Amino acid sequence: MMMKICIILYTVFLSTYCVSILDEKLNNSWSLFKRIHKKQYVSIEEEITRRTIWESHLVRIRQHNFEADLGIHSYTLGMNRFGDLTHEEFKKQMNGFKMPTKIKNNNSDHQTFVVPSDVIVPRAVDWRKEGFVTPVKDQGQCGSCWAFSATGSLEGQHFVQTTQLISLSEQNLIDCSSSFGNQGCNGGLMDSAFQYITVNGGIDTEESYPYEAHDGKCRFNRTNIGANSTGFRDITSKDEAALAYAIAIIGPISVAIDASHPSFQFYKSSVYDEQNCSSTDLDHGVLAVGFDATDSQLYYIVKNSWGTSWGQDGYIWMSRNKNNQCGIATMASYPRV
Repeated sequence: MMMKICIILYTVFLSTYCVSILDEKLNNSWSLFKRIHKKQYVSIEEEITRRTIWESHLVRIRQHNFEADLGIHSYTLGMNRFGDLTHEEFKKQMNGFKMPTKIKNNNSDHQTFVVPSDVIVPRAVDWRKEGFVTPVKDQGQCGSCWAFSATGSLEGQHFVQTTQLISLSEQNLIDCSSSFGNQGCNGGLMDSAFQYITVNGGIDTEESYPYEAHDGKCRFNRTNIGANSTGFRDITSKDEAALAYAIAIIGPISVAIDASHPSFQFYKSSVYDEQNCSSTDLDHGVLAVGFDATDSQLYYIVKNSWGTSWGQDGYIWMSRNKNNQCGIATMASYPRV
């Protein structure tokens, strides 16, 4: 009996102590965060842990934005639904691009995009304005970014051929392409997804095979095919000029990037310029849908798959022609139709 009382007292003491080190001025903000993002916790202890993480992120975001106001950073950060996750938890849940053991080069078995000699790259391209791009999607707590990048690129190429923008099924890729090396919610490669679609003879529509955010049994139905592919082409690795040409004349391009930094987790607006980014250690698949420039910075327009509450309505402006920052040109490709 005495032991049970001690345990109860210890638990109460621990909870009281943890509450006391939280910033009470943030109570309303924390309540708003939970309500907007529909956060629920199984215990008081878990909520205290999650709020502590949230408060630490909030401090860093405010400090970064203060420095941005002083001109130290070119972009801003903002609190979002990932605010109660540690950075390691965030990376594990959201960044599902699986780097191959060896990056393909120009001698690979796959065809490489050849830059035409008579093409002049325009100052700005935005394929969203031309009807090539479906609305921003949300991968949820599933490492399926590679599938969203692949469908986005094929949606654009299918539009080129048919003038019909059809949303394609990421769940089809998650459930059915494991024999090509993909691991569903545990990660995969865009090129492997393109290979599956080619060999399979197509991919189902989003409407017929909706997204579930978890691994499931393959339910591909040939009568529901939304698009097909005859193969894919890689962009010359680390060649940003070739990537710009491809975006300009082909359409949206699948790209892999290093999104492993807290600054990416809470990116909000303007041109992302992360000096600690790697050009070779890539962990996230996204879609380059265009490029443009501010008065002083060139940038790619990149579609993410974390919903519209992240970044600029689901998009990020990533630095262009800054030594292949974040590896955006290291493993770029697109499907052929």
